[in-house]
Order: sequence, then C-alpha cells, then structure tokens
Amino acid sequence: MKRRHLYLIALSLLLIVVYGCGIGREKDNSSQPFGPDTTDSLLSKVEQNSERTQEQAVLPKLPAASPVPEKQADPAPPATEPPKPSTGGKENRSPAEPKASPSVREQPPVPAAQAPQPSEPDKHKEKAKLSKPKPLPKQSGEVAAGKKTTRQSSGTSSQLTLSELRAKYPDSFRLKGSSKGKKVALTFDDGPDQRFTPQVLDVLKKYNVKATFFLVGYRAEANPAVVKRIAKEGHVIGNHSYNHPNFPKLPVTVFEQQINRTQNILSRLIGYEPKYIRPPYGAINEEQLQWAIKNQFLIVNWDVDSLDWKGLDAKQVSANILNHAHAGAIILQHSAGGDGQNLSGTIEALPGIIEKLQADGYELVTIPQLLNMSKSK
Repeated sequence: MKRRHLYLIALSLLLIVVYGCGIGREKDNSSQPFGPDTTDSLLSKVEQNSERTQEQAVLPKLPAASPVPEKQADPAPPATEPPKPSTGGKENRSPAEPKASPSVREQPPVPAAQAPQPSEPDKHKEKAKLSKPKPLPKQSGEVAAGKKTTRQSSGTSSQLTLSELRAKYPDSFRLKGSSKGKKVALTFDDGPDQRFTPQVLDVLKKYNVKATFFLVGYRAEANPAVVKRIAKEGHVIGNHSYNHPNFPKLPVTVFEQQINRTQNILSRLIGYEPKYIRPPYGAINEEQLQWAIKNQFLIVNWDVDSLDWKGLDAKQVSANILNHAHAGAIILQHSAGGDGQNLSGTIEALPGIIEKLQADGYELVTIPQLLNMSKSK
C-alpha cells in the first residue's frame, strides 16, 4: 500500500507540473499560483484514472476479432472461341493457349447441324452418237404433217411448234407445192432395201412416173446398187438422216453429222449432193432448221399421209391417199420399213393410186418439179 501511495504522490506531482505549465500559458490564470483547491482536484482525477487502470487490469482481455475477408467477385469465365473445324481427330490448339483445367468437367461437344447431303448428280444426257448401222426399229408413226402442235423437246425451254416453224420460215420448210396446176408428188421414205424398194421402182417404171426417195444413210451404204438404180431411172434422191433418229433430241452438232455423213454417201453414189432433207418423223427444231438454211438445204415434209407404215392393206392405203389428194400435194409412202414391217399394202395399192390420180388429171412429178427448184445444192 505504501508503494501505491508513493506511486500516486509521484504521479500527482508530475501531473501538477505538467498541468501547471499548461495553465500558466493561459491568460486568465497566468498570474495565479497553484492553490490547495487545484491540488485536490488534480489528486481526485489521478485517483479516478488509477481506478480505471485497475479495472482494466482485472477485466479479462477479449481475443481480437478476426477480420472478415472481403468477398471477392467470382472471376469472369474466359472468353471462348467458336469451335474450330476438326483436323483429322487431333486437337488444333494454339501454342499459347492454356489447357483446360482438369477440375473443370468437360462438356461433350454439341454436334453441328448436319448439312444436307448433296443429291446424286443429275444424270446428264449422253452425247448422241451415230449408232452402229442396224435395221431401223419398227416405226411408231410419222408426225402428221401440218397437224403436229406439241412442242419439240430440245436444249431450250420453249421451242416453236412445227406449225410455227413453217409460218416463220415458209420458204425453207415446205409441206406442199403450188395449188396452181394439178401436180402432185409421190415420195418414199426409209429405203433403200432389197425387198420393197425394187418393187416400188418396178411399178413406177411401168407407169413412167418419177418420184422422190428420201434415203437413210446406212441403208444406202448397204445397198449401193439400189441407190444407183433410183438415180439412173430418173428419180430424185433426198437426205433422210444416217440412222433415223429423232432430230430434236440431238444437239445440233450431231444433227450436222447425221446430215453430212449421209450427204457424203449419197454424193459418191449418185454424183450430186441432194438439196432436200426430210427429218425422221417430220420433226426438227429451230436451231437445226437454221443450220439447214445456212447450208442451202430445204426441209420437205408432207401433207398427205398414206399411213402405210401401220401395215395397212391396199384398200386402206389407197383411200388415205386418194381421199386427200389435191393440187400441190406431197404424198408420203415408204419403200422400206423397220423389222417385221410389211409394206405389201403399198406395193399392191401403188398401181391403182397412179391410175386414179392420172385419170383425175393430176401430173405426178418429183419434188424439184413441184417446187420449181434444183435437185442439188
């Protein structure tokens, strides 16, 4: 206790000195000495401070609260690049690109939308070639001259009909001759052969009638003697293609080959290049017609059809011709046919047809005579 009192007295004296210096600096109290009141007040303050110090010594010291760590914002996920195309199963990773953390569970890649499989390429039309010489297939019928109105198929989307072609090219696409004067022209297609063509020639020779024969190239090659006989007996020969294709289905280059090859065969056998072309089935498109015009050909179809290719008997063939004959008519018959075709009706009807036409005052002439043109180019 003594030590405590001594400690308090020393502390009080120290405070008196300190406060005394502070008070001495104030104006109001600079001249007043320390009095007993001042000392008592200071001692009371010292005791109060001492008691507070003891209380703090007695109270247990609480542990300091640990600082609450400031919650950090979640790091933003790294920007991802769009998936790159596969390179054969190996990962295409840039050298500087960090690998994915093993703790992150990789999600299976989302499969890309499956692109539509390309359809099988459209089958292109095979380039038409000159077929190996062979017998003509059985004909399904010629295009009715002057009556066909369906559009021919070819490389362009809209083709002129045969009627439209004739209207557009009247001097280059003919069906008939002038109605002035009673002339008609007998024409025979698809020859020559060894069976029917010679019989037709025999009938014409008997009546001294000249006709026009539109010959197929490969058959002319196979029967050169018959071709020469036709020319020798005064008949006119025209070009009926090399192997009887449907012209509008051919590109113009193959059409040219059909015509030129047959021209070469015929010119060697008869000594001139025929001017007249009769398209198989009477069918031709505008591009082919323009080529023919450019090369000084004339397209010749017909306006009276015997329909003998159907194997009709003589009476029916005669009726089909005589009931439709007129001045300037071009009459279609056949001097050969496809496999199995029987043209006996034509052979049997021909004498009666000639006699009846002549009796009615018609003159039977060739195409050049009917059209007043040359037989050659």
